Amino acid sequence: MRIRKKPWAENELSTNSYIIQEPESMKGRWAEYFDNDNPVFIEIGCGKGRFISLTAKANPDYNFIGIERDKSVSAVAVRHITEEIDNLCFICADAGNLENYFEQGEVKRIYLNFSDPWPRKKWAKRRLTYKTFLAAYKKVFGKSGEIHMKTDNRGLFEFSLNEFSNENWRLRNISLDLHNSDYEGNIMTEYEEKFSSEGLPIYRLEAYFND
Repeated sequence: MRIRKKPWAENELSTNSYIIQEPESMKGRWAEYFDNDNPVFIEIGCGKGRFISLTAKANPDYNFIGIERDKSVSAVAVRHITEEIDNLCFICADAGNLENYFEQGEVKRIYLNFSDPWPRKKWAKRRLTYKTFLAAYKKVFGKSGEIHMKTDNRGLFEFSLNEFSNENWRLRNISLDLHNSDYEGNIMTEYEEKFSSEGLPIYRLEAYFND
């Protein structure tokens, strides 16, 4: 998600308590940070934070971490939080470095919501469901983990189905039109609300593995 640069973003990121200032120092220590042993779920590319914040509020028995590399977007996300949510925090950094922030087995679920589709064939390696990313996710998952993905882009969805299959992930709850399906408990992102209001179908899947 790209928004106009916010001149106050740096100050917000350096003072807001929801931002983890040195995520590398938290590797292996997330249970200590949250003061519990609840599973950790992360959203890569959390944008303005609507999804991760609402999901954390609705699921107090899990811990949630939103990851967003754009400083202005991250600042908007944390500024929008107007009430205390104990099981939520944010990392403003590149998700390509997940292994620097999480020990093996510390993450149990990853949300990929409306990720950049990188539509050109030569850009395939940048897609967050490309095989090298899937391998990195397995490293922080440890012996098991799952990915929940939503997108409005059919090309990215079909590509992702193939990548998951080729890398021996199992698939479930596949929907080609989420909002006209029987799936319950869906929490919408900002993009999702916009696209669905325009009548566009939302694609969704869950991919998982157990070693």
